[in-house]
Amino acid sequence: MHVDRRREGTTARQWDFFYCAPGTEHIIVAAGTQAAVVLAVGARGRGVGGRIVYKVCKAAARYGASVARETTNPREAYEKARAGLPRSKFVKYRPGWLPGDDRAGEDG
Repeated sequence: MHVDRRREGTTARQWDFFYCAPGTEHIIVAAGTQAAVVLAVGARGRGVGGRIVYKVCKAAARYGASVARETTNPREAYEKARAGLPRSKFVKYRPGWLPGDDRAGEDG
């Protein structure tokens, strides 16, 4: 997984922690063939002014992660990314999904 914050790219490894201060431009891009899970916690857009601005970014565009034009509409910003994704569904955790989880085969 590649993380680009303030145009300072770095490669994240398993269990890495990534902190992004409020108002910091950032992108997170999957790299390679392995799956990744990103847990994002915060209060996006609930500060003064209450708007998130999705800006055009040349660095993000190298990974196909930039918007075509600046917008404050999340549906428009993520339209291209969501186009090929299946509809989300909730699933129960299965032992063995996480590395080091030696409970594989148990019924949880």
